[in-house]
Amino acid sequence: MCMGSNDQWMQVHKPHFSTRKPTRTRVRILRLARRKQREEGIINNNGKEMELKNMKLYMENIIILQENEKLRKKANLLHQENLALISQFLKIFS
Repeated sequence: MCMGSNDQWMQVHKPHFSTRKPTRTRVRILRLARRKQREEGIINNNGKEMELKNMKLYMENIIILQENEKLRKKANLLHQENLALISQFLKIFS
């Protein structure tokens, strides 16, 4: 008896498949595609901005490295001068 009632339920509640294509998912896909295109446009613009910022930072780094090299040479000269003065001092007081 349970089987019969189960069969009747299956016949009444059988899945309904439509032959129409779902339009809602298509709309979502189109919206996502448009959004992606807009974002890519923004990314391309930001990419150019980032490239300019990168170039500016690169130039700043080159300037800083040049200044560091000058300071390193100056420090080396001062160190050599300091060693020469210490050597003269030791000669005088030895």
